[in-house]
Amino acid sequence: MIEVQHVTKQYGRVKALDDISFSIHKGEIVAFLGPNGAGKTTTMRILTGFMPPTSGTVRIAGFDCLEEPWEVKKHIGYLPETPPLYLELTVREYLTFVGRIKRLGPEQLQERMRIIINQTGLTEVQGRVIGHLSRGYRQRVGLAQALLHNPPVLILDEPTTGLDPNQIIEIRDLIKSLAGSHTIILSTHLLAEATAICQKVIIIHRGQIVAIDSPEQLGVKLRQSEILHLTVKHSDPDLVETLGKIPGVMHISHGPAPNTYVLETNIGDDVREELTNLVVTRGAGLLELTTQTVSLEDVFKVLTKTDKPVD
Repeated sequence: MIEVQHVTKQYGRVKALDDISFSIHKGEIVAFLGPNGAGKTTTMRILTGFMPPTSGTVRIAGFDCLEEPWEVKKHIGYLPETPPLYLELTVREYLTFVGRIKRLGPEQLQERMRIIINQTGLTEVQGRVIGHLSRGYRQRVGLAQALLHNPPVLILDEPTTGLDPNQIIEIRDLIKSLAGSHTIILSTHLLAEATAICQKVIIIHRGQIVAIDSPEQLGVKLRQSEILHLTVKHSDPDLVETLGKIPGVMHISHGPAPNTYVLETNIGDDVREELTNLVVTRGAGLLELTTQTVSLEDVFKVLTKTDKPVD
């Protein structure tokens, strides 16, 4: 649904985007991540037809963004970081205005408004003036205008910025409910949001794509060893030495709390059963044994500190 091929965007001598390529398939929800100045906003503006690339091609729903801009706009719904709302209008008045701009016929507009108002949870406030609504409801109105003409592609720029925790959960659930029926790319600086919503992550750094994969697979690619956290009820001076002799254990150290240990093991060597048997046999009292996973935050920190892309 979204195809970006060898796109470069240059402002004078500065390359905001440097030969980036990626694709997003139908029904996917994809997070577009990167530090400030990485090129996220520039990419979003190119995808929405706000500006052309210096070179390269962008196709959305099969249409070229340069050659067929009006067809592209028919197939996308866009929610910028600050929703384009008219605060003096009611929700229904605003959606009617937007629907007319998008050239929906009277009957089609009324039917789409009925569906979208229900889908975005605006039923109880549809007659209220937008300026009197909370930030969370305004964000819902912004999402409703993006969805009104039922576009196959949604482009969302920081969709939960400025919302309180409950509002963030509500908007995230709403976006997740659109998976399958819409292809969604969302720009965010919240790594927890990307993990909670998206099946795939694109990380951009210094104008280049440095990673494209699921959050889980990105962690696997960067992981050099397995990390186990062990907590026992009783310890003794010989326990660390004994645990360290288990085949596959590379290194063992004391954890932050008493009677806790951190074990680094070879990838592919599952030592948990032998480790458990040893602790039980020695009467140390096994309280907890957990595996540490590589978080998206860990991946992000590594990839945005290096210029080398991950295959």
